[in-house]
Amino acid sequence: MYGTAVASGAGTVVNALATGRGAAFALDVSTRARVALDPTTTGVDGEIADAPTEDTTLIERCVERVVDGYGDGEGGRVRTDGEVPLAAGLKSSSAAANATVLATLAALDVAVGPDGSVSYADACRIGVAAARDAGVTVTGAFDDAAASMLGGLVVTDNTADELLTTAPFDYDAVVWTPPARAYSADADVAACEAVAPMAELAIRLAREGSPTEAMTVNGLAFSAALEYPTDPAVAAMPHAAGVSLSGTGPSVVAVGEGDALDPVAADWRERPGEVVRTTTTAEGARIRDRGDGDPPNGWW
Repeated sequence: MYGTAVASGAGTVVNALATGRGAAFALDVSTRARVALDPTTTGVDGEIADAPTEDTTLIERCVERVVDGYGDGEGGRVRTDGEVPLAAGLKSSSAAANATVLATLAALDVAVGPDGSVSYADACRIGVAAARDAGVTVTGAFDDAAASMLGGLVVTDNTADELLTTAPFDYDAVVWTPPARAYSADADVAACEAVAPMAELAIRLAREGSPTEAMTVNGLAFSAALEYPTDPAVAAMPHAAGVSLSGTGPSVVAVGEGDALDPVAADWRERPGEVVRTTTTAEGARIRDRGDGDPPNGWW
């Protein structure tokens, strides 16, 4: 049995580390997962094609949790690849977990969606639980995972894995990713909690219809708390609708309208690292294929 799924990366509106409530939006960059299950074996072997030395515990736990809930003890393999860089603040773990959960459900022929036995939100919660098992997140990152899974803008209570608000979020985007990497599980939680009043303000803005303003408040507060430079965001402010440090960094994301973001991209290209032009997306995560028996030649 086999399945393939994709899930979106995401950007931050409000980091949940300060208060347990967060907000995020889906970006049109994606991670793909392929899962092959075998009822004659046990255990799961994982592979991250873009980073073969990285820890694969998260994606393996995703397969195991889905099999525990909907399968019959099958073992198998999981492989992820895609456009979302690891440890860059662009929700690579959430995208990998969501894609892996959906691919495993597809391999087990479990229907997902409004008319299925598993909703997209509940599939997302399986990945969040696996992320906690794997120790790759402090808060559970339900905000990041929900944005990646559902698309658009989400506001969440990460302490209860609860969706508070969903809304459209339709912008062009520029992403600057410096060469350094930062793992969410290593974030300075105490420093983030120190900016809780600004995070509370940003959550109010996001829920009251001003998510881009919330982004900018969040970005300045958390860049200061986590000791990232604020000048990339300041350079973007005259041109962008909103700009923020994404997650615990190091990436910075600006959103706005088309050509207005050209000066932002130009400024950020003068800095070390990579600049990507993309858009937000309403699509989120989706199953791409499923089948019984051995996967076709070249599928893996």
